Amino acid sequence: MTARDDRALIRAMPALFVLIWSTGFIVARYGMPYAPPMKFLSIRYALSIACLLPWIVLARVAWPRSRAQWLHLAVTGVFMHAGYLGGVWAAVKAGMGSGLSALVVGLQPVLTALWLSSTGGKIAARQWAGLGLGLIGLVLVVSRKFGQGGEADWLNMSLAVGALFSITIGTLYQKRFVAPCDVRSANTIQLGAALLVTLPLIFLESESVRWTAELAGAMAWSVLALTLGGSSLLYLLIQRGAAASVTSLMYLVPPSTALLAWLLFAEPITALTIVGTALTAFGVSLVVRPARQSA
Repeated sequence: MTARDDRALIRAMPALFVLIWSTGFIVARYGMPYAPPMKFLSIRYALSIACLLPWIVLARVAWPRSRAQWLHLAVTGVFMHAGYLGGVWAAVKAGMGSGLSALVVGLQPVLTALWLSSTGGKIAARQWAGLGLGLIGLVLVVSRKFGQGGEADWLNMSLAVGALFSITIGTLYQKRFVAPCDVRSANTIQLGAALLVTLPLIFLESESVRWTAELAGAMAWSVLALTLGGSSLLYLLIQRGAAASVTSLMYLVPPSTALLAWLLFAEPITALTIVGTALTAFGVSLVVRPARQSA
């Protein structure tokens, strides 16, 4: 591969990472008719760990050295895997569409940026405007989905908002307490903690897992593409210095998820949905966009 091809691959990595992230909401919609959320996620965590451990051994990946770092990674795993994925999967199981669930948790960069700005200094007017636009866009979309025959109700909205706060808290905790380490060993510890928290919840689910081709496909994509593929891409982005590009593209996740949901599940895309999603995406972009440096 030439240097030019390598640079083109690096430029494409953030967009590919965002596309893979978007499919997570599609997989939830695809697999939930055949399995309850906690059982599906428990199997996903266990299979992901089973795939990561041989990779770690063969690549001689280092594990965190201190108990404190193991504990911090476990806490982030509970929030960023068990809480976030559990909330999204449960919301989809309760009837919420892929596009709406992506739109709700798509506000995570906004909450994270505003919290970091408020604790580290003044929040810029641009960020307040972005927050306002993001919320207005979300309300526009959600307002048409409540009521008779709508996909949104107070149960699945509460689950989606819980997922939003869970991944936000996990992100902030990770920024504050987790030291740099190999993403493969870190991901394994996080998944192990998520599995320990999620496993007891399967006894609250009376529905059994029905292994169909659709469920097997959703599980395979969740493990190989979302966990292993997504983690590998993030690892490469960090190593090659392109990780910052991912944050600036995260506001594209809701519209790309809505498009995929329309293509695969015929989830309707109305004019109001387009306007609301566009407002939210633009609002998130205002919040996460770096401030222009003065000369």
